[in-house]
Amino acid sequence: MKLLDKYIFKKILSTFVFVVLILEAIICIIDLTEKMDKFVQFKISKMAILAYYLDFIPWIAGFLSPITIFIAIIYVTSRMAAHTEIVAILGSGISFRRFLYPYFLAATVVAVMSFVLNGWVIPKSNNDRLLFEMQYFQNKYYFEERNVHMQVAPNVYLFIQNYNNQGNTGYQFSLERFDKDRLIEKLSADNIVWDTVKLKWTLRMWKRKKVDSIFQVQKTNEIPLVEKGDALDTTLAITPKDFENNKKMYGGMTIPELTEKIETLKFRGSTGVEAYETERHIRYSSPFYIYVLVFMGAIVSARKSRGGTGFQIALGFLMAFVFILFFTIASTFAQTGALSPWLAAWLPNMVFGFITLLMYKYVPR
Repeated sequence: MKLLDKYIFKKILSTFVFVVLILEAIICIIDLTEKMDKFVQFKISKMAILAYYLDFIPWIAGFLSPITIFIAIIYVTSRMAAHTEIVAILGSGISFRRFLYPYFLAATVVAVMSFVLNGWVIPKSNNDRLLFEMQYFQNKYYFEERNVHMQVAPNVYLFIQNYNNQGNTGYQFSLERFDKDRLIEKLSADNIVWDTVKLKWTLRMWKRKKVDSIFQVQKTNEIPLVEKGDALDTTLAITPKDFENNKKMYGGMTIPELTEKIETLKFRGSTGVEAYETERHIRYSSPFYIYVLVFMGAIVSARKSRGGTGFQIALGFLMAFVFILFFTIASTFAQTGALSPWLAAWLPNMVFGFITLLMYKYVPR
């Protein structure tokens, strides 16, 4: 890395860190002001509030990393252009492509850091943050779905007519086991209750019927056709967590956990899998957002303007706003199933990457 590369590289990263800290401070102050009434209402301790913001700060930093690096690029490049530094660099025989080399290095550092943090580190702290917000800032969640069907194992299907997540109780439960297309066993109960001590389900007024035993019962009379009882403890492939509020809970999952959750939902035939698939694809595509925004910002702001840097900064922010709006709309369509999750995550990169290439080729510098 040459001296010039180090100079630009350090300027970009130092400005990026400064912008992140400034935005973090502003957002935390605004958030604290908005939530102060809730903190007082629920008499939340200072240590709990501090722990919440220690989880909140990394999440905001990861969320804002693409736009903060873009702001840093616009500011650094426009300042260099205003001071005629870029003219001197290009006039010394360095090509504009070579001039962008330290930008590429800075984008790589931020992209790798963002990928690791958003993929594995931040989701761990997000779990506590999301639980805290659901407990104090959101209305109590009631599970309202009825006639829940799901596959819990190969050829094993579970049915619950309705479920009360406040008492962890399910009603009109049945578990059916098939051999190909033939029902061989059915376990049913009037209700099931989660035992918090045993960490098992207790079946009330249960009945088990083994269809294969019909002919054996008729001949030997040794195996009962139907078993009954008042209570039965059993382990099922579901827990009360499957009936909790999962809104935005994918934000608290690492990439491997997202993959496991998607496979589980697909196996069970559950709805809502698109949101998790979209989130996983975004985790992989988000580092490339940074490359697109970095080079877009450098190209927009590299030209010296008579009116100063204000117009370049405004133009850069407008393009970043359009990019984020485009990304948000695509993600919303993907979560509703109207657009492929893969396409929703990568389409902004493809569209704005193409625009950046056109700008690189045709925009005067």
